[in-house]
Amino acid sequence: MTDGFRLTVRRDDVALSVTDRGGDGPPLLLLHGLAGSSRELMPTADALTDSFHVLLLDQRGHGLSTRRPVDLSREAFVDDVVAVVGQIVSGEPCTLVGQSMGAHTAFLTAAARPDIVERLVMLEGHVAGDDPGEAVGLGKFFGSWPVPFADEDAARAFLGSGALVEAWIADLEVTPEGLRPRFDADVMQRTIEAVHQPRWEEWEALQAPTLTVFAQDGMFSDTAKDELVRRRPATDRIDLSAGSHDAHLDAFDEWISVLRRWLSSDTEAATPR
Repeated sequence: MTDGFRLTVRRDDVALSVTDRGGDGPPLLLLHGLAGSSRELMPTADALTDSFHVLLLDQRGHGLSTRRPVDLSREAFVDDVVAVVGQIVSGEPCTLVGQSMGAHTAFLTAAARPDIVERLVMLEGHVAGDDPGEAVGLGKFFGSWPVPFADEDAARAFLGSGALVEAWIADLEVTPEGLRPRFDADVMQRTIEAVHQPRWEEWEALQAPTLTVFAQDGMFSDTAKDELVRRRPATDRIDLSAGSHDAHLDAFDEWISVLRRWLSSDTEAATPR
């Protein structure tokens, strides 16, 4: 699998790495979750290039973008997306598809800039926020990694198994000392702390046709899922029959089927479910 055509969009002190995967059709931008990168969404991108011009962004603090940006506010992440859309597709309205933190970034961008977001898909994303203590726990977890890892086997011995672990391992940076993650634990903690702030006002004012997708064994309770639709009845919701919070990795076929079907439908007239 090639990486596609890689571009750099610069904003103040941040360099944003964007992969142009090509394809025929209107623009679609994919946004990964916390501690991930665009690499894990490449299969999703390739499934959509027959209908869309697909772009993937390494969000600030992740992947090949600036590792330690000063500003980790949600507004900074939104402004990054706006800059990417403005510079690469000249501000043409696009579809945003995000997973977890990336879904949160996509939603806030759609709320702030309805002129550049045509449709929105949120995989395992929410707007209610959560216990800030969980951000501290995540920071401690990432900080506990005994890096550098000598090799991929050493990484698996510590991290365990599963689709998410394999995505992390595939994204490790090769250095003279060994394999290192492409993110820093404290940056991840500060980033997710901002995601944990409730954003119901923006959600209820959202204009773009929106699909929320949840996995069978995902992060959110039925009550939390229901509240999204209750507070914004125009929201489409689809629950997958399999998968974890990282359903784009471990329930890929169903995820792609749902995504393609919704994107090809008349979303203006879609009926919430």
